[in-house]
Parts: sequence; structure tokens; C-alpha cells
Amino acid sequence: MSNREKHDRMANAIRALSMDAVEAAKSGHPGMPMGMADVATVLFGKVLKFDPTDPHWPDRDRFILSAGHGSMLLYSVLHLVGYEGVSMDDIRHFRQLGSKTPGHPEFGHTVGVETTTGPLGQGIATAVGFALAERMAAAQFGPDLVDHHTYVIAGDGCLMEGLSEEAIEIAGHQKLGKLIVLWDDNHITIDGPTSLSVSTDQLARFEASGWDATRIDGHDPDAIFAAIEHAKTTDKPSLIACRTTIGFGAPNKGGTNGVHGAPLGAAEIAATRAALGWEAEPFTVPTDALDAWRLAGLRSRQAHKSWLQRFKDADMDRRCEFDRRQRGDLPSKFAETIAGVIAKARADGGAVATRKSSEIVLEALTAALPEMVGGSADLTHSNNTKTKATAKDVLPPAYDGRYVNWGIREHGMAAAMNGLALHGGFIPYGGTFLVFSDYCRPSIRLAALMGTRVVYVFTHDSIGVGEDGPTHQPVEQIAALRAIPNLLVFRPCDTVETAEAWKLALEHKSGPSVLALTRQNLPLLRTESTERCLTARGAYELIPASDEAQVSLFASGSEVSLAASARELLEAEGIPTRVVSVPCFELFLNQPEETRRQVVGKAPVKVAIEAAIRQGWDAVVGSDAAFVGMTGFGASGPAPQVFAHFGITAEAVATTAKSRLKSAK
Repeated sequence: MSNREKHDRMANAIRALSMDAVEAAKSGHPGMPMGMADVATVLFGKVLKFDPTDPHWPDRDRFILSAGHGSMLLYSVLHLVGYEGVSMDDIRHFRQLGSKTPGHPEFGHTVGVETTTGPLGQGIATAVGFALAERMAAAQFGPDLVDHHTYVIAGDGCLMEGLSEEAIEIAGHQKLGKLIVLWDDNHITIDGPTSLSVSTDQLARFEASGWDATRIDGHDPDAIFAAIEHAKTTDKPSLIACRTTIGFGAPNKGGTNGVHGAPLGAAEIAATRAALGWEAEPFTVPTDALDAWRLAGLRSRQAHKSWLQRFKDADMDRRCEFDRRQRGDLPSKFAETIAGVIAKARADGGAVATRKSSEIVLEALTAALPEMVGGSADLTHSNNTKTKATAKDVLPPAYDGRYVNWGIREHGMAAAMNGLALHGGFIPYGGTFLVFSDYCRPSIRLAALMGTRVVYVFTHDSIGVGEDGPTHQPVEQIAALRAIPNLLVFRPCDTVETAEAWKLALEHKSGPSVLALTRQNLPLLRTESTERCLTARGAYELIPASDEAQVSLFASGSEVSLAASARELLEAEGIPTRVVSVPCFELFLNQPEETRRQVVGKAPVKVAIEAAIRQGWDAVVGSDAAFVGMTGFGASGPAPQVFAHFGITAEAVATTAKSRLKSAK
């Protein structure tokens, strides 16, 4: 059998499994796997460094299927090369509930899947983070331990999404030469030919952002291999435009949008089998093709063994630190560092904005945790995200800094942070204004879905922004973030709560966290010394009532001090009032029911206070509680005047409580 015949048999195995699985599921996308089978065969068969027996080998090449709808391409290859976690039975149960082969690739669900993809553009943007992490890890641990590439298969939709522009600009600026994107240039989208909606010269576009770009025949294995080998020699990220036929091999539907997102049908599958010379029954791979694939799965075994020897030969300190960071464990001095920050805050006792509180905490944490990588979407001095330990910027050719200047690219930043976290060895945090979390939201949602440890520092968290006005004053964003499952949203009231929030965010290995922080100064409220992390409860009594409580005031962030002032007014009138700080809804709602009942208390009047919309508060205090906050957008003016304008004052809270108390009697 010639090399070309062997290649065709291997590629046709992908095509057959893909069309059979989609047909069995009665849904899916057979066109892309069939069109990119030749590219995948060259990539996994001759280029990619991986070992199916150790899917988490730290120095493996990373493969990201940005065009996640074509998931059967990846599942087919993972099965063919010998990943034990993807059996033929899993292929048969494509898109079925509980199977290891869901509609789109899901990180943590299927072995060999590096990141969750499906929302177009996310894969290529996350890959930027993977590639940047590789360069930074190599700078910190040496090229003998870290030296691998990041490969991406992307589709037309990935390149049309605006996120891709942010991603390719970051990659080009950082000269990520080990990032190689293989574009499925098939000229087809769901609606029809790409000429209906786009006329961009993609090669010129990528070249303008500092990429190396070339076009090849995506069905010519020699051209594919040569293009990849060339890409590995340049210090620029590479785009390889692979001109393909979607649904390659299907005699009637190939090359049309009819094969993009629907089963081929029995008749077309039979015709395709005949056209490809594939006589095997559905879900059967002939011995010659399977043997060739299994040999491909063994190809990197020697490279893996050599790496293990280099790792064994490395000095103990470097080896232990590398291992710790790959496991995601925090250093032993972490708890001591947090305790020191809290003790100093109590000793200082001054009023500071919680964005400044965060900076104080970060100064200590980044010095103790070399895996922390900071950044901001061009708001460094507003987000207070740069510290002495992260003062050096991440830039080529050294990549030995710890701070990434993402530019005004919130979405690209958030997606790349996912890649930094997924690569292993880093804990990324990045900042912007809370109102611009909307630009990050798709990537935040994926971080929550994947369970990645990413920390978002969102400052300017309310109408307290003041003069910048309603365009910059978040009112619905905090509720929108709280609506995302598996996302911890912290809105701390002072430096102590901010330190505790950072502690909990870094200890939370199975999901991302948000710190919503103020622009305006806030007094230190947690003055009593305690070793307990009260923020871990999500909500707790901060100030008790002088007697049996008649009023309970619940608040987060800047409104906790406002609640404390309202309490003084009510207590002065003989109304026993308690204050409950609610820094994290998610942690509170995860407490046992009895604990939550005790925190809410039995006071006849409950008032929740937050300079944002009410949504979400009913789960904490009940729908019968009063609410002092926002019902619409903000206004431009000095912050104190804006708060007064919207009735978010201690006096307004006291008046609301007294009115409710009068009605209750």
C-alpha cells in the first residue's frame, strides 16, 4: 500500500465514523469532519506530539477544535489513536444523554478534549492563552521541560466572530510562533456560500496582525505536512488556509450547505461509501486503517520517555515547583499570607476603596504565588491589578514577565485567560470595569462550564462610578453574573472581606470567581479579630441588634457601611436593628437550610440594600423583604449626589424600615 493509499484509508475512517455517528444520532454536523479529515490525518498521524496512555502529559502539543460543531472529527481521531476514554460504543452514542461524545467537545467530560468549544471564535481565542502559557512556562521552567505547540482547527464562523480579531491581534503582538491555526476554508456556512456574508481577504487580515499566512489544498497530504513544517520554523503565529470541500466524498451533498448541519441520509451515505471505496459496515474500522491509526498513537512514546527522563534529571526544587503548579495546589505559605494581610488591614484601620483593598491583597499574594498572572483590558491603574511582583510585562522574546497588557480587548482577554488556566501552571486574573463584564460574558460562561480557576477583577461596581454616568454605571451586571452557574461573585464591603474573597477565589479550583470592587472609599467594618473566614458563609451577621431585632438590614459591598449608618439611626429611635453582610450569594445559598434561616433571622422587617437591581435578592431574604436599590439606569454626577438622587441613603433605608415596621404592627 502506498503512502497516499494509507493516508486515504486513515482519513476515510474519520469520514465514515463521522457520517455514521451523525446518522445514528439523527443530528449533528458531518460536513466539517469529512472535509477536514485529510488535515486531521496529517496532524495526528505525523505532527502532533501526544500520548494516549498519558492524556495529561504536561509537554504534549495542544489540539483545539475551534469549530466545535465538527466534534465527530475529534471523537473519531481520539478513538482511532487509542484513547481509552473514547470507545466505539461512545461513538455509537454520539449526542446521547450521558455519553462521552456530546454535541460539542466538553473539557473534563471527554478525555483528550483540551477546552470546551462550540460558540464560534472561542477556540481560537482560548488557544492564544494556551500558546502564551507555553511561552511563559518555558521562560520560568526552561525549554527542556516546556516545549510544545498549540494547533487549532477553525472554521469560517470562527474567523467571522469579532472575538477572533481580538485574539489574532494579541497573538500577533506577542509573536506566538508556536500557535498554528488550520482554517477549514470550505466557502460554506449554514445559510449557503460564504460569498453571501463575507468578502474579507483572510490571509491579508492575519498578515496585517503579524501572522504568517499561506493557502494550500486541504486534501493534499504532502502540502498539508509541508505547510505545518514551515509554520514551525517561523517566530510568528501561523494561519494555514486549507481549501477543502465540505462533506468531501458525498457525491450529491458534498460542497453544499446541505451537509453542514444535518445527517446525510441512508442513500447519500451508501453513495459516499461507494465513492470512497469504503466497504466496512457502520461503526467498523478495517484492520489496516485501525492499525495505522494505532501506530500513529504510539509515535510520540519516545518523546514522552525522553521528557520523563529530563524531568527526573531536573533539580529537586524545579521539579517540585513544576509539579505543584501542574496540580494546581497553593503553596504552604498561602494561609499565612492572607492572615498577614488581614492583620495589617485591621491595624491600619483606614477607609479605602475595595479596588485599593484588592491591590493591597494582591501585593502579598503575587509575591507568594509565582503562578499568578495579572492583566487588564487597558485599565491597569483603575483596576489596581499590577503589583511589584507582576511589574514586568509579558512580551516577546523573553516572556519572563507576569503581567499581560491585553489592550482594549475584554473578550479576548477573558478567553485567553481560560487558555492560561487550562494549560496548567498558572492562575490568571484580569481586570476591567464591571459594566464591561458584558464584553467578557461568553468566556466567563465557558469558564464556569469548564470549572477553570480564573479570577475577574471588576472595579467601578455601581452608580458610585459617579460622573461617568449611566454608560459606565453597572446596575444589571451583578445580577447577570450571579445568574451564571458555578461562578462565585464576591462583592466585599472592606479590606478584610476583600482578602477573604481572594482567599476563597484562589482556593476554588473548580470554577471562576468575580470580585466586584468599588471606586469610592469604604470604612473598615470587620475590626474584630477572628481566624474564621466569615465570607466563606456567603452571608453573616456583621453587627447585632441591641435587643431582640425588629429590623434586619442585608447589604453587599459599599452598601454595607450604608446599612451600618442606617442601623445607628434606627437604634437611636429605639428600634433594635442588625446588619447582615452578604458578600457572596452563591456561597450563602449553598449553606444548609438551618444555617441560612439563622442568618436571615426572625426580625419582622427585612430590608435588602444594593446599588443595583433587585434580581436575585429574593432567594436570600425572601420576596416579602423591602429593597432599596436601583430599578433603572443611573445618572451622571458626583457619586454622593447620585446615591441621594436614587434614594440609596441611610436615611432612606431607615425610613423604609420604619414604614414596614409600622405596617407590620
